Amino acid sequence: MSLSLYSPFVSTRYSHWNHPNHIQPPATTTTTSALPPSLRQRRRELRSVLIRSLDPMEVSGVDSEGKEFNSAQEMWREAIGEEGDETKKTQWYRDGVSYWEGVEASVDGVLGGYGHVNDADITGSEVFLKTLMLERLVNGGTNQHLVALDCGSGIGRITKNLLIRYFNEVDLLEPVAQFLDAARENLASIGSETHKATNFFCVPLQEFTPAAQRYDVIWVQWCIGHLTDDDFVSFFNRAKGCLKPGGFFVVKENLAKKGFVLDKEDRSITRSNPYFKELFRRCGLHLYQTKVEFMSVSFFILRQFLGTVGLDIYVFFFSNAIIQDQKGLPQELFAVKMYALTVDIPPKVHKTRSKTRGNRPQIIK
Repeated sequence: MSLSLYSPFVSTRYSHWNHPNHIQPPATTTTTSALPPSLRQRRRELRSVLIRSLDPMEVSGVDSEGKEFNSAQEMWREAIGEEGDETKKTQWYRDGVSYWEGVEASVDGVLGGYGHVNDADITGSEVFLKTLMLERLVNGGTNQHLVALDCGSGIGRITKNLLIRYFNEVDLLEPVAQFLDAARENLASIGSETHKATNFFCVPLQEFTPAAQRYDVIWVQWCIGHLTDDDFVSFFNRAKGCLKPGGFFVVKENLAKKGFVLDKEDRSITRSNPYFKELFRRCGLHLYQTKVEFMSVSFFILRQFLGTVGLDIYVFFFSNAIIQDQKGLPQELFAVKMYALTVDIPPKVHKTRSKTRGNRPQIIK
């Protein structure tokens, strides 16, 4: 198999168009309809290729069995069937929940045996959240009754270690019943009358409709990869009306370097940054702030490292992961990116350079 997620944007078979011996019709007099059929067909093909080159959904990807796909649409047609095939789509979600029902309800379990990355994950999230709260919420959130929604909450790991310290109420959304039961137990003795876990929703993300204007922050971490593209857009469109004025989404997910990676075992997809941004655009959401944090646990990659599909897959994913040095974190993992998303358009910041400071003598480092 190829070791590249991307196929060339424009096929080399079109390179002869710029050859000096290639005769093109006069630009001033010839319309598209007057072109020879063969040339019209070539132009249509080239236009199609160029359009696909600008569409992240047309970028190639691969699944956990080593199969390559020319586009996300091709992958989804195989995974959930043609549009309207609700039976296959329902099975996709059922299999995903079934996978997680076989996982131990512990920090080590939900993090794929890498529970020691929990502290680094929470620390990075807290820095990101505090900055956003200071900028987006009045008085940095002080003297307000703040409410958050923890999507894909699992055993309440993020609520317990982060959200409950900053929000007066936190609602948890999790489709795996045993995880939600563990969350209730883990949070029973945490918090206070003014900082508490309030509601526990055992509902899949694609079926959940939050209460109108209830939340200041909707936190979505390591779960949105289980949604199809259509359900991804549908969820955020429903959830937009559930934010208070000034509220925002935080999406924190594994990031494929290019294209996408489909895990057929747990029924999830790791998307690239352009892929995410295209879906956010379709949701009518605006990027307020982003941050690439550290190497996250990619359960799919870890399984590949155990030798389940062979050396070529190992090399493929290792070469497409962003490797960084981070104390206490494994090297063989995908990067994580945090997106802060708003319904309103963020104001443009015009940066000006200080002439006084710019002309000041500097120490060469």
